[in-house]
Amino acid sequence: MNEIEKLAAAAKKASVVLSASGTMLRNKAVAAIADEIEKNSAEIIAANELDIAAARENGISESLIDRLSLSEKRIYAIAEAVRDVCRLEDPIGKLDGGGVRPNGLQIRKVRVPLGVVGMIYEARPNVTADAAVLCLKSGNACVLRGGKEAIRSNIAIAKTMRAAISSVGLPEDCITLVEDTSRQTATDMMKANGLIDVLIPRGGAGLIRSVVQNATVPVIETGTGNCHIYVDATADIDMAVRIAVNAKCSRPSVCNAAESFLIHKDAAEAFLKAVKSPLDRYQVEIRGCSRTREILGDEIRKATEEDYATEFLDYKVSVLIVDSIEEAMEHIAEYGTKHSECIVTESYKNAMLFTERVDAAAVYVNASTRFTDGGEFGLGAEIGISTQKLHARGPMGLEHLTTVKYIVTGEGQTR
Repeated sequence: MNEIEKLAAAAKKASVVLSASGTMLRNKAVAAIADEIEKNSAEIIAANELDIAAARENGISESLIDRLSLSEKRIYAIAEAVRDVCRLEDPIGKLDGGGVRPNGLQIRKVRVPLGVVGMIYEARPNVTADAAVLCLKSGNACVLRGGKEAIRSNIAIAKTMRAAISSVGLPEDCITLVEDTSRQTATDMMKANGLIDVLIPRGGAGLIRSVVQNATVPVIETGTGNCHIYVDATADIDMAVRIAVNAKCSRPSVCNAAESFLIHKDAAEAFLKAVKSPLDRYQVEIRGCSRTREILGDEIRKATEEDYATEFLDYKVSVLIVDSIEEAMEHIAEYGTKHSECIVTESYKNAMLFTERVDAAAVYVNASTRFTDGGEFGLGAEIGISTQKLHARGPMGLEHLTTVKYIVTGEGQTR
């Protein structure tokens, strides 16, 4: 039995106890986690500082270091997000349908935990807390494998959470962290059939593709975010600039940040001249088509096909001037990752056309793509943003970590 099988077997055993626990005990455990995270903030930050120092030594970009970094403010935000989950309605036992059949059988369709949720993710240590408490609240044990960049932070957070749940009487193996970040442990998780019930990858395109293509365990695919802002011919230019700058610059290292601006030719000159200065303040590198360069000058780098297909996760943006909304939608269909797409327009007809035709987990009219988030959608913390179409799509909260069971009650009926 390899290390992953040992950890997953322990989690499986703990999941039996957890699934039978009531809402009150699970809420007590989640609340204890929030308190302990705050209480141990100094220890967590000290571990995080070691991760940041190692990341800088390894030449990791500042935008990715921002994803990795924890401050006291961020620690308290994590604790508050945990408390938000505590306040959410418990999905376990929720009646999803049913009725009485003509033969008298009573059928109830109820929500139950998935069992053991495995998660392979990259450099954001807050994901460790988010994933664990969402699994805990929904009655699932979890096996978490973060990236090597955040391993010290993840160990400190997991240690804190395990102590918290143990203090209220639940098995500490309800939350398990894989401390070996080698490629082999990821591979072993992908093959842990019968021990891990579902696997969720969260990170870059390479990680997600590897899990989807190689796992024999069922996978919920969370997607990369090559998100677009389409500025329509009728767009309010001031609004378009605010949305574009927020979507690109407020936190470029996250999956709901905009990576490409598509601009109708009739709005191109006004929008590009208005957005250039705000983008310059953030030192955003613009990679544009030939018409973009005619407006902004040759200092703008010429965009390649690869640029239009890239999730930069950095202060870079690709720009394309289009002749019609149809061309914009065709571009999104070719290069988008079905995450979040936005149209800025004053045309009701074009807004409806865009929302009907664009295939993405979240489609926005006159609002930043940065809102694609479990907290912003009222789900509390999220375990990921699914870009697939089966089981879950978009930000995944508590209910997405459940499945259904049919409970059938009879009086001796036979068939």
